[in-house]
Amino acid sequence: MKLFGLRKNNARWLLLLVGCLLLFPVRSEAYAGPGAGFAVLSSFWTIFVAFLYSFYALLTWPFRQLLRFRRRRKAYGKALIKRVVIVGFDGMDPELADRFMAEGRLPHFAQLREKGTFCPLRTTFPAISPVAWSTFQTGVNPGKHNIYDFLARDLSNYLPFLSSAQIKEPKRRLRIGKYSLPLGKPEIKGMRRGTPFWHWLGKAGVFCSVIRVPVTFPPEKFPGVLLSGMCVPDLKGTQGTFCLCSTRVQGDKFREGGVRIPIQRNGAKFHSYIPGPENPLGTGSELRLPFEIHPDAKRNRARISVDSENVTLNVGEYSEWIPVKFSAGLGFTAHGICRFYLKEISPELEVYVTPVNIDPGRPDLPISHPVTYSMYLAKLFGPYATLGLAEDTWALNEKVLDDDAFLAQCYSNHDDRERMFFDSLEKTPQGLCTCVFDTTDRVQHMFWRYLDENHPAVKDVPRDQRPKVIHDLYARMDRLIGRVMEQIDDKSLLLVISDHGFKSFARGVNLNAWLHQNGYLVLQDGKNESGDWFEDVDWSRTRAYTMGLNGLYLNIKGREREGVLSAGAESEALKEDLRGKLNGLVDPASGKVAITGMFNCDVIYAGPYVENAPDLIVGYGAGFRASWDSVMGKVTGTVFEDNIKAWSGDHCVDPRLVPGVLFSNRKITAEKPAIVDVAPTILKMFGLDLPTHFDGKPWTIAKAG
Repeated sequence: MKLFGLRKNNARWLLLLVGCLLLFPVRSEAYAGPGAGFAVLSSFWTIFVAFLYSFYALLTWPFRQLLRFRRRRKAYGKALIKRVVIVGFDGMDPELADRFMAEGRLPHFAQLREKGTFCPLRTTFPAISPVAWSTFQTGVNPGKHNIYDFLARDLSNYLPFLSSAQIKEPKRRLRIGKYSLPLGKPEIKGMRRGTPFWHWLGKAGVFCSVIRVPVTFPPEKFPGVLLSGMCVPDLKGTQGTFCLCSTRVQGDKFREGGVRIPIQRNGAKFHSYIPGPENPLGTGSELRLPFEIHPDAKRNRARISVDSENVTLNVGEYSEWIPVKFSAGLGFTAHGICRFYLKEISPELEVYVTPVNIDPGRPDLPISHPVTYSMYLAKLFGPYATLGLAEDTWALNEKVLDDDAFLAQCYSNHDDRERMFFDSLEKTPQGLCTCVFDTTDRVQHMFWRYLDENHPAVKDVPRDQRPKVIHDLYARMDRLIGRVMEQIDDKSLLLVISDHGFKSFARGVNLNAWLHQNGYLVLQDGKNESGDWFEDVDWSRTRAYTMGLNGLYLNIKGREREGVLSAGAESEALKEDLRGKLNGLVDPASGKVAITGMFNCDVIYAGPYVENAPDLIVGYGAGFRASWDSVMGKVTGTVFEDNIKAWSGDHCVDPRLVPGVLFSNRKITAEKPAIVDVAPTILKMFGLDLPTHFDGKPWTIAKAG
């Protein structure tokens, strides 16, 4: 008999989960994002409720296992496969894969190509990770799953919010003197719609292990285990806020993703702090955790003391994950983990601190299903990154980290992910095992500059001195696939997929500047440029604007707060006008086409959530992308500019230019396979009927042999 889809010799996994539940009961803490604070019930009631739940679970365990056993037998009776293993490499590019295979760098991928399948995989419109992975898991177009970008816009104020999830503070608070105590839990609401295909499998009795697939936060209940991926916030409720603690006197914030914190000297010791979440007691201040630094200049190292933890680091060295706790008083606490990196001792003292991740061993916010799964992984492997965007691209962009420090962080997180994945693979001998690795995406974003011979970010670096970072990245992923191939048999289907490919990002395009120069976006009188997020925009005279990476919006009456266009003929005429003028837009400096497609969302999407989509999707040409200022809703004086940041590769371009990859250990027959086809294909392989609302079509997959 199997337990939760496990063999008897792996029953220790189940016992570990139960043990975690008993030793580390389900917590009633939850962090609610900026301004919302977090809430904790008393430890007595938490433990008591967890004990009752554990007692109930143990009593009913034999009956639940019998029901699962009967359901599994029925489920696998029609299955064409025993197990499906999906390895996701975010951003893996088919052109690079083909090139590196030809150079002999990827022997295991080449083996899959020869014996099974290798081809491009059509992505989504736009080719953005949360959009594509949402389509991957639901089998539908964005009009049915409601994710169109990382950001969505608030129609009441034109400001952005995270498109994947919303975290709201408790509706009721109790005022006691200067304090305002939250009553109840914050509300965590996932914005992605549609049903992931592993829910259909789980209901049919097919066990599923799902690790770090993007847009799975907050985790949803289903018969399986899941660790949430991209879009999990940090303890501050952001998508990743690092801090640079320094004795240098500078400003307090970076343009992107981080803050500067002063280091103060007190005798031989130095003091600084880690900024935490906002105080939940309504004081309007952030919580802070102080720490000490004891530099040893002779040995070029320093000892860092935080709470009861002490760690000694050499310059250029990371600490392991260190537990941190922020206390607000009255029993309100939040637990996290972070890593320290000693940048410099002399002439100044500088310490980089990663964003404070939610502690997987005692999560204050749900990051897995069941909640004990993240705890189990933490007990098995130790603390690990939980932040959705755990690789700190902002710190490299801002030159807080150098190339080597960033790569060390990336591959440390990747190694943790590999351990989780192979543990899951071992313990899921039947059913579905899927894991998405982000390293391919992050490294290509930040190191494409060394691959593009003429990239403006490295024009001063001799070509023979440019490191082959991306070459090494693909070789490392090839070794991972080699390990997977050793651990599966001919009864397992292996799919290696990516959500999109990659292109160089050498030139930025500020479409808000173009709209302003051409009279579609109007600034307040006397203004030639704007601040971030449309500060100084005169909405009463503005007809169009851009927000996020690929979306262009019209300012429509009855939809936007200060809309000026009538829905219908007037809006449609403006869309066609903009399409005609922007499609084929040429960069005068290079003579290259900056926009190769303008796509009408009413045509490319269908479903109940089309009303939330942009009006047009901008398809940038190879080498171009929305400029950094344009993404942040800023109108500048120039439309085109060089991109000199480390973030030098991108995929937020014309989706026809950046398909993903599809590798398989079996021959696949399909006309122009697309990422939307994955969900129906997996359900078909397990003998399930396909939901009628699916947009994807199942592939024909040959039998083993």
